[in-house]
Amino acid sequence: MGTSYKETMILPQTNFAMRANLPENEPKRLAKWDAEEIYWKVLEKNAKGTPFVLHDGPPYANGPIHIGHAFNKILKDFVVKSYAQRGYFTPYVPGWDCHGQPIEHMVEVTLGSEKMAKIDQPTLRRLCREWAEKYVDIQREGFKRLGVNGDWEHPYLTYVPTYEAGNVEIFKKLYLDGSLYRGRKPIHWCKRCHTALAEAEIEYSDESSASIYVKFALDALPSAFAAAGVSEAAGGSGDSEAGSKIPAYVLIWTTTPWTLPGNTAVTVAPEAEYVLVEAKKAEADGEGGAETGGVELILVAAELVQSVAEVAAWENYRVVEDANGKPLRVKGRELLGTTYTCPVRQDLTGKIVFGDHVSLDTGTGAVHTAPGHGQEDYLMALEFDLPILMPVDDNGCLTDEAGRFSGLDTDAANPVIIEWLRETGMLVAAKKIEHSYPHCWRCHEPVIFRATDQWFVSMDKTNLREKTLRSITEEVRWIPEWASNRIGSMVADRPDWCISRQRSWGVPIPVFKCAQCGATVANEESFDAVIELFRTEGADAWFTKNPQEYVPTHVVCESCGGNELIPEKDILDVWWESGVSHTSVCRYRADEGLTFPADMYLEGSDQHRGWFQSSILTSVGAYGVAPYKSVMHCGFTMDAEGRKMSKSAGNGIDPADVMKQSGADVLRLWVASVDYSQDVNIGEEILQRTSEAYRRIRNTYRFLLGSLNDFDYRLHAVKDWDKLTVIDRWAMTCIQELLHEVEAAYKDYKFHLVYRSVYEYTINELSSIYMDVCKDRLYSEAADSLLRRSAQTVLLNILEVLVRVMAPILSFTTDEVWENYPQGLRADEADGGHLSNVQLAGWPDDGDFLPQVSTESASALMRDFAVILEVREAVTKALEDARNEKRLNKSQEATVLVKAPKAMLEVLEAYEAPLYEELFIVARVDFSEADDLAVEIGLSPDEKCPRCWNYRVLGGNENHAFVCERCGDVLDAIGFVEA
Repeated sequence: MGTSYKETMILPQTNFAMRANLPENEPKRLAKWDAEEIYWKVLEKNAKGTPFVLHDGPPYANGPIHIGHAFNKILKDFVVKSYAQRGYFTPYVPGWDCHGQPIEHMVEVTLGSEKMAKIDQPTLRRLCREWAEKYVDIQREGFKRLGVNGDWEHPYLTYVPTYEAGNVEIFKKLYLDGSLYRGRKPIHWCKRCHTALAEAEIEYSDESSASIYVKFALDALPSAFAAAGVSEAAGGSGDSEAGSKIPAYVLIWTTTPWTLPGNTAVTVAPEAEYVLVEAKKAEADGEGGAETGGVELILVAAELVQSVAEVAAWENYRVVEDANGKPLRVKGRELLGTTYTCPVRQDLTGKIVFGDHVSLDTGTGAVHTAPGHGQEDYLMALEFDLPILMPVDDNGCLTDEAGRFSGLDTDAANPVIIEWLRETGMLVAAKKIEHSYPHCWRCHEPVIFRATDQWFVSMDKTNLREKTLRSITEEVRWIPEWASNRIGSMVADRPDWCISRQRSWGVPIPVFKCAQCGATVANEESFDAVIELFRTEGADAWFTKNPQEYVPTHVVCESCGGNELIPEKDILDVWWESGVSHTSVCRYRADEGLTFPADMYLEGSDQHRGWFQSSILTSVGAYGVAPYKSVMHCGFTMDAEGRKMSKSAGNGIDPADVMKQSGADVLRLWVASVDYSQDVNIGEEILQRTSEAYRRIRNTYRFLLGSLNDFDYRLHAVKDWDKLTVIDRWAMTCIQELLHEVEAAYKDYKFHLVYRSVYEYTINELSSIYMDVCKDRLYSEAADSLLRRSAQTVLLNILEVLVRVMAPILSFTTDEVWENYPQGLRADEADGGHLSNVQLAGWPDDGDFLPQVSTESASALMRDFAVILEVREAVTKALEDARNEKRLNKSQEATVLVKAPKAMLEVLEAYEAPLYEELFIVARVDFSEADDLAVEIGLSPDEKCPRCWNYRVLGGNENHAFVCERCGDVLDAIGFVEA
């Protein structure tokens, strides 16, 4: 027989292409979104919905976007779109951090040092602004290419006048409240960038440093030892002549020899025990040591004597004993006030103090203390009234205060000081160590600590620390929850915040100095004048206008009455600038729907010491509340092996390259597939796996669209739950359960669970089972048969759920799916017509299912199908074994005998055989009772129907003797006559 039945089959038809060609098609879709103003359309649709505002953390406007930017912005888009899809009002205003040293540095590099030295500040600021504007435009296009919705034409930029005015408003509140002060304190200083740095601008990496043990000559034995009868004469070792004086020292350990010129104290642990060690001087080795000769008394922590002796290479030593022959031990606090000669400034006398920060983990238990070079040292100075020396200038060079080492760079000074200590006999030991050391986050070079006059936010004067910690634990939801402990410990332990910077490109600190007496001039009226100046003319006016032009004439110095005011030269820390966005953006742009506090801040995990912290400190300081209701952080992007990406390693992934090769939706699907709360890996192989996952999801959409080509939900939907086939009712229940899982995952911001649930559903329940088993009905049944319309009704429900719940993730592809909806799935014009974009379609809920899922029936069905699918798995394996053994070619020709225990059999026999024939895709299924589940495969005695390829009795329809009865009836219905 030569008849072809292909034309009688109803095969899938759709214009939705199998090959996505995303790199070419996504830009066209972006143009469509721009034309239809989709961002504004979504806001208009949800105008009466509950607001949800994700406030954007500003990336730095310096260079094209990198994979970390893409990861961050796509996550934000997931959050915003998932809320918008659920009906929330979701304005999203992207922003950029445009001030700061990196831009100033790039302008300097572009100009060259000679031109830079001659340029005036207004011109420099103009060039910096132009540089920032250039990269704002470049990054904006990069972010838009990712498919991120937002008010891209009206972003917030930290250099615009209104934003700059917000800085002054917050400064005013904190200054008048008493939280701000100018003081001389040791801070991180970058000698290359010539500016102070805050904790958030510090990164740590390993550094090789000199580790030296130095002895400071005591003026006299500590009184605690002298009172116990220890004498500086006749040490008892036999190495000194009777009655000769034994020199006594305190032994310190340091890794910063360049700070020794600033030494004014030695700090010991108050409760630790200290001893005097009588030691013979060791010969210097190749790495450095003391000169040969004599005996000396060395003061060290008792617990560290052995380790110090090994480092110092003492040939003979003993711990000084009391009258009873026991080691004489003295508490650290009893050493208070003992004096010594400072090692470099030998015209100065230092003294021993105690502090809880001293540990006995390493060193000698006696810490070299230079109050101008460290926070803990500075606190010791305040507590014990120590001099604060600062023999280092802005360039990192030692000043005349450093005596013989004047003019040396701090790095160059280290070996020179070590050699001098060796020559003078003060060096006990020296070696190189690798340790973690603070570096500038901009130039990535080691920083130094130096005391300078700076502006600070006090953490404790107005209880800012306590208030902020309370806000962290009581007001804010942290995602993940443990992040609360992370930022909480940082706030609890942080020093006062240094907010002044010695640069040009930024918002100036809005106070004045009296020209006559040097006192600070700042009050409510002066601040208001500056706020108005910045709001109308921008911060540039600070550098071009005389204060007399905008400050009221009655604003004078409170100390001397002088009215000649000099503007402060320093600018604000960029973390302060970005931190006040809660005011300069959220509060100032409330008329656009932004809210204070914002519903969410989302940035990288490093922002617990950066933007998250600067934002909450300024907000709590100014308003008494956190600026956000929730904070979500993401990890860093690493290469496929988990290594940090860098240009030098050549392991970076450029998002632009990914989009050129695979498309933005593949990148978005990768973001959805990873647990963002941890560091995430990306590489070529990972992206290939993501592309394969995308292909499977896309093909699922294609099958759904093609299978619904002739379906009109108004005419053809099966609206009675009981009229659906059993398999169809099971499939409807599965898609409803998927909807519930996905909705819960979105609410918990667990996008990787959204991905996993959809992907596993697509591959398992949908593709491997339901789509496979219903193809016979879709292709072979009569177009309007109840069996076919039942399957199509379910497929419509599946499509409606999958296209809407995946719209926040696969924004390009789901809109393409929506665009290719068959005419019968589109809403009537009377109902508003088919919406132009899936982002306007809203979120599906249980009430949208057609027909409504019967909860009671569905629960029982799912229990039964747990058994049925277990049997199907066993049948599938048996069929595969039979194919491998060449006992059959296709499952359709098989007969199946399922042997099952009684309890399982009762469930199976509750349903009729056609269910199993369709579910297993076989010719016949029989059951029998057995102790264990087993499957036997046989061959059907029937022939293969040439139309549907099922093995059935042929000729049941007298008009069509060569096909099965079902196919014959269909051929009759369509008037087909065999050739």
